Amino acid sequence: MLAGTAGAVGATDASTAIAQDDQAAVTFDAQTSGGSTVVVDEVTLPEGGFVTIHDSSLGDGETLGSVVGSSAYLESGTHENVTVHLEKQISADDTLFAMPHTDSDDDRVYSFVSSNGEADGPYTVDGDIVMADAEVTVSADLEMSEQPTTGDSVVVDRVELAEGGFVTVHDSSIADGAVFESIRGTSDYLEAGVHENVRVTLDEPLEGDETVYPMAHRDSNDNETYDFATSEGADDGPYANANGDPVMAPTDVTVSDDATVSFANQSSGGSSVVVDEVYVPEGGFVTMHDSTIADGAVFESIRGTSEYLEPGLHRDVVIRLDDELEEDGALFGMAHQDTNDNNKYDFPASEGEEDGPYTTDGDIVMDDGDVTVSAAVSASAQSSDGTTMTIDRVDLSEGGFVTVHDASLFGGNVFGSVVGTSEYLEAGTHEDVEITFDERLTDSQTVVPMAHQDTNDNEAYDFAASEGEDDGPYTANGEAVVDTAKLTVPATVDAMDQEGDGETITVESVTLHDGGFVTVHDSTLADGAVFDSVRGTSAYLGPGTHEDVEITLDDPVTADADVFAMAHQDTDADEEYDFLESEGGADGPYAAAGGPVMASASVTVEGDDTDGMDDGDSMDGEDGSNEMSDQDGDGEMAEESGDSVPGFGITAALVALLAAAAIARRVD
Repeated sequence: MLAGTAGAVGATDASTAIAQDDQAAVTFDAQTSGGSTVVVDEVTLPEGGFVTIHDSSLGDGETLGSVVGSSAYLESGTHENVTVHLEKQISADDTLFAMPHTDSDDDRVYSFVSSNGEADGPYTVDGDIVMADAEVTVSADLEMSEQPTTGDSVVVDRVELAEGGFVTVHDSSIADGAVFESIRGTSDYLEAGVHENVRVTLDEPLEGDETVYPMAHRDSNDNETYDFATSEGADDGPYANANGDPVMAPTDVTVSDDATVSFANQSSGGSSVVVDEVYVPEGGFVTMHDSTIADGAVFESIRGTSEYLEPGLHRDVVIRLDDELEEDGALFGMAHQDTNDNNKYDFPASEGEEDGPYTTDGDIVMDDGDVTVSAAVSASAQSSDGTTMTIDRVDLSEGGFVTVHDASLFGGNVFGSVVGTSEYLEAGTHEDVEITFDERLTDSQTVVPMAHQDTNDNEAYDFAASEGEDDGPYTANGEAVVDTAKLTVPATVDAMDQEGDGETITVESVTLHDGGFVTVHDSTLADGAVFDSVRGTSAYLGPGTHEDVEITLDDPVTADADVFAMAHQDTDADEEYDFLESEGGADGPYAAAGGPVMASASVTVEGDDTDGMDDGDSMDGEDGSNEMSDQDGDGEMAEESGDSVPGFGITAALVALLAAAAIARRVD
């Protein structure tokens, strides 16, 4: 455990902890952040590990509770410009501490908090904890790359906002003080957090090449409408950095009539491919041709075409192939027009009379890439209650599975790294594939979705059981087909079926990465009785893992029934459960994947022969099953037997409460 960490670096510079080459060191400079990420300038980890970000409560002795985020596993050596995604978004300026942490259990998963400080502790030099502090201004951040434009829209690569707001595009006249007249267009309202490839439609189009100034703006009056210009600057002003300057990213754009396409080498299951970027100045399509186009097979070479694309720049365009690939080869991504303006691709049907390719200086606009027919898998960062995750897209050439490995895979733990596998998937493209983990994950971590074959054609995943003899991974160019994704696990709850007098409920295990409570709700929760369903709440639980948490019920259970153990935050940091008295404004539930983090348990009351609670119906199914769960993290209740559940208000009610709590915090 840590103790007395504040000032442990001693006499070194406030932003840098200096050590020898074979010792841990970290450099962390002052910066502006949207509250979701920070960048550590440099960190040296002699034996590998992580760089963890602690907030200023570290100085108050909050060893575990001060952790707001940690990097993915970093190999031994020195790493520069490490972006750390914060699991607990910071909403106010603060002094943050970057601290190198070990991987003491050699699993490449940061488990310092969940292990109650027993694993993955900080590096030390001469008995002092190695760390560096930096003043972080919580505001906004954005990035935009040079790009062609029709003049009607631009695409901002990345926007990070602390409290929600907008991205406004100003023209270069802003440099001359034309604050309002320079506004060309504004995005839709953006929630707090990180957004990528934000398209901004320009109300006043650009007429020539221009330096534009995308600027992050607040929603100061909380109406989700951009009022900066109409209020003459009284509302929705720009986010500012530590120097008081607006957060913006001047970028050169080129008004162009020339289409462009970028299509990289990739692996595919043969039924879909991804075009990295396409610019269609008058709208149109991206068509995939195979190599027979070089032999003059203009129409026969067509393998698939995108949906209609509005005029402008588009990124990561997924194209489903009508004529699937059966062998490796080159494909040609070709930009096609929509000459008859019907938003439909009519090139082959019209025998080339309509929707022909874009050309530049007489040459067809296209790009080629080598496609290896194997598999493809794509997963994005997401939150989870530790029991499931969703794979965005998987394309398999011969059917198989998607297996999720943890980061110990990269250390050679091929079989032990498997944490969950999908059901059997037929050959082809599948979207939003949900995977249930074999055991609950209690730590936020980088996971590795991997496409696996079904080599013995039995539609059962036998890779681990056969020690790799069967159902090995799909490969492309000698490498396994994988993706990586950050899985954020803010809290977990495990509750077991139990028998007792109904006066107390025991929760088997709960991990709260920011501290809080476990609340027991009865089955009326599913009918929308969010407050009335509360039967009892634990004492305050600090950050970390707690086992066998006994909760004395204020309203005892008097008949056999199902109850729900739900993880609640301590949003006002008073270590008192204020959810009820604040009507949901404080201490709301931990959320993951849009739903509350909770687990169910069947409670058998000793000596009771009746069904149901005294103030609510039991959720027992007709077959006698009453094992309820929200283990997929989607907030929907489902019986393990597959039967429907009485009541349907739980998701809507809790989502509303989560929104209300967020509004309350923002108003405060």
